[in-house]
Amino acid sequence: MKFTYTDKKIDLPQNVHAYAEKKVAKLERYFKQEMEANAVFSVQKGQNNVELTIRSGGTIIRVAESTADMFATIDACVASVERQLRKNKARLEKRLRQDAFVPAAEPTSFAPDESEEEIRIVRTKRFPMKPMTAEEAVLQMELLGHTFFAFRNVDQDGAFAVVYQRNDGGYGLIEDVEG
Repeated sequence: MKFTYTDKKIDLPQNVHAYAEKKVAKLERYFKQEMEANAVFSVQKGQNNVELTIRSGGTIIRVAESTADMFATIDACVASVERQLRKNKARLEKRLRQDAFVPAAEPTSFAPDESEEEIRIVRTKRFPMKPMTAEEAVLQMELLGHTFFAFRNVDQDGAFAVVYQRNDGGYGLIEDVEG
C-alpha cells in the first residue's frame, strides 16, 4: 500500500499520521490490486477535517469527514469507505477480492449527518476518461459520491457519455450523438 498525506495549514504529530496509515491499511483486504491512499488533514473552525481518497486499479473512492477529534475523524473516514464498499458489494464483486466481504459488525460512524451545501464550481479538473460501460460509470460515480460522471462508453465505440443521478433516485445516461 502506498500512503501519502498532506497537512493543510497545520502541523500534526507523527502519531496521527501513523494512526491514519494503520487504519487505512485495514482496507487493503477489499482490493485485488495494490491500493494507493491519500489523506488530507486540515482544521477549520474548530473541526478536524480528513479527506481520504483511495485508488486501486480503476476504482476510486473518496470520502470526507469532520469531527472535533482528529482520531475520531480518521475512524469515521475508514467507516465511510467500508460503508460505501458494503453498499455497492454486488456491483464491486467483479472488481474487488471475492473474500473481502466476510460478515462482521457494522462500523459505527462518529461523524454527524452532513448538511447539503450550495454547489458551485471552484476549480477545473482535467483527467483521462477511461473506456467503460454505463454500469461501471454509475458504480464509479457512487464511489466518488458525485451526482454525475463523464466517461467513454465502450458500448458506443468510445463515444463521450455522462451518467447522472436523477431526483427520483434512478440514473440517467447522456450520450453523444454524432451528426
